[in-house]
Amino acid sequence: MEYLRTIAHLRPRTNTFGAVARVRRYSMDVSFFELNDGSSMKSVQIVAPAELSNYESELLKTGIGSSIEVHGDVVESLGKGQATEVKATEIRVLGYADPATFPLQKKGTSMEYLRTIAHLRPRTNTFGAVARVRNEICKSIHNFFQSRGFIYVHSPIITASDCEGAGQMFHVTTLDLLKVPTKNGEGAPEVDYEQDFFGKATSLTVSGQLEAEVYATALSDVYTFGPTFRAENSNTSRHLAEFWMVEPEMAFCDLEGNMDTAEAFLKTIFTDVMNNCAEDMAFFNERIDKTVLETLTGIVNSKFERLSYTEAVDVLKKSGATFEFPVEWGIDLQSEHERYLTEQVYKKPVILYDYPKDIKAFYMRMNEDGKTVRAMDVLVPKVGEIIGGSQREERLEKLEQRMIDCGLPPEEYWWYLDLRRFGTVPHAGFGLGLERTVQFVTGMGNIRDVIPFPRVPKSAEF
Repeated sequence: MEYLRTIAHLRPRTNTFGAVARVRRYSMDVSFFELNDGSSMKSVQIVAPAELSNYESELLKTGIGSSIEVHGDVVESLGKGQATEVKATEIRVLGYADPATFPLQKKGTSMEYLRTIAHLRPRTNTFGAVARVRNEICKSIHNFFQSRGFIYVHSPIITASDCEGAGQMFHVTTLDLLKVPTKNGEGAPEVDYEQDFFGKATSLTVSGQLEAEVYATALSDVYTFGPTFRAENSNTSRHLAEFWMVEPEMAFCDLEGNMDTAEAFLKTIFTDVMNNCAEDMAFFNERIDKTVLETLTGIVNSKFERLSYTEAVDVLKKSGATFEFPVEWGIDLQSEHERYLTEQVYKKPVILYDYPKDIKAFYMRMNEDGKTVRAMDVLVPKVGEIIGGSQREERLEKLEQRMIDCGLPPEEYWWYLDLRRFGTVPHAGFGLGLERTVQFVTGMGNIRDVIPFPRVPKSAEF
């Protein structure tokens, strides 16, 4: 609480605002309010003597969750837990919270229940700390790229392109769903999107990468940072339908440079969080996951291991370990495989590169072997993949053929192909999911608890 923790050093008389976090009354002569303004974990103790004019009429009824304005004197505290406190000369009750119905009381409340009151859960210590850490991560992201000369580009939310080619997208339309216009043709009728708002089929974006490539070819180093959407019917602790992604794109950059940037990026974020959110991180380390600080410190101080996908498969097959999903060359490595590499074999983050082309996206640069592409994933302990990226395919003919092989019509990506047709340049980039990063840093068990208002299948409250 930046304001409250420094008031004693500024002046003996003060006025402050906040929410009541706790109330103690040992007699009818005095009440003690713990006041918190949300800027930190710490509260300030307010001493409310019975001499206050509204003591019996208002303050004796004021409980947890109420908002108050306090005028008073900063004095040395005679109690334990704080060096100073505020002896109130006036307290205005700005907003009552009925103790009988206010959902957040002193007793512990489950994460599941708190998701049903997402409009109130930021008032808890846990979710206040999550919000502050999330803010620090976002600040660190911008600082990292801005200090290196990257330009922040705003990519569109509504798009006609599918970057991942997966088809799991939310459609955007103004058509009357009860009277959808169709085109006549052979087989089942098709929706006539020419009558729709944009005159063609559009969706919410799954990635800002393709648009970032546009600006990278003109401005060299850029990054996008915004919401993305996936219509995956996944009810897991690691999936959201709406989440935030940061996606840098670098011209004249190869896979090696991409890996260097990704490693420096993660280390910067983790260092900034530990330095600037020490109080909140101590809370997470004590209450949520007793290994988060040790894990983050280990990552910051380590040199990431780098090995090819093929080498990783060999390591896993020779390990003698039993996996739920058997390891064979060509499979998409699962979290259990990634965690085994980071936790059991190398005991630090691992960057895998040169993946089989059949399990990666169309835009990744083909290697000379014709079987693998210049993809890379950054794996961290306890989670597995946290960053995915690649060197992009800058050769027009190769990219067109890859699109055809993946079942994508090149004519719909004409503008993307133009980047290769007119002054193509080598370039590379990667993506980092903000929520998975917050989840990893804080140790929170469910990704729905690290975004203010989670959007998941069958749930879009608030």
